[in-house]
Amino acid sequence: MATEIYKSENIFLINGVEIYIIPLKIKYLREFMIRFNDVKNAKDDYEAIEILSECARICMKQYYPKISKSIEILQDNVDMPTVYKIIEIAAGIKINEKSKDTVKDQATNSGSSWDELDLAKLESETFLLGIWKDYSELESSLSMPELLATLSIKRELDYSEKKFLAAIQGVDLDKQSGQERGQKEWEDMKARVFSKGKTSDSNDILSLQGPAAQKAGFGIGMGIDYDDLRDSSLINKNI
Repeated sequence: MATEIYKSENIFLINGVEIYIIPLKIKYLREFMIRFNDVKNAKDDYEAIEILSECARICMKQYYPKISKSIEILQDNVDMPTVYKIIEIAAGIKINEKSKDTVKDQATNSGSSWDELDLAKLESETFLLGIWKDYSELESSLSMPELLATLSIKRELDYSEKKFLAAIQGVDLDKQSGQERGQKEWEDMKARVFSKGKTSDSNDILSLQGPAAQKAGFGIGMGIDYDDLRDSSLINKNI
């Protein structure tokens, strides 16, 4: 049984203040991704790091607004390893300081882009729950993992109700190929999100992360991790 929707962590500022961080709410993730997309055009690692630092500053609007007013204030309060940890938890973008790949390459190859998700459609379906007064409130309330988890259970409940009503009429919806195809498309979409664009196949182990991994009993991010073997330092270490 799944016990968590997303990964969270405590970080420490240079002055010792402890901050609890979780994935960004969609409201801040929008601003984060707009700035993060500039990494693709960075001239070098120095410029890429400056952009990532700005992304971390945006994150602080949610986590600790006191140090989100300027990049200088942020840099006075956090070191680069902490910046990397912030963007990893906030948006699932992992930067390994020990990797031989450049920071720019690691960031730009971190997964699917914001534009690849039909967020408007996902939000519209979730909004039908009638919990939020408008979409702005929805985006201030939910992160992407929370949105996907909410939408997933909503679809399961909707289908269970339809299946029950159909069974009364003697119809087995599980045998309807259209439903099976639609469910596969939904699972593949989730696989693409959870694996950061590394797979679109829900049967691929890379899709087993977070609650999906917990439900399956194992997976990346739930006790089993993996290393990118393209990093020759890791290959030599394992040999």
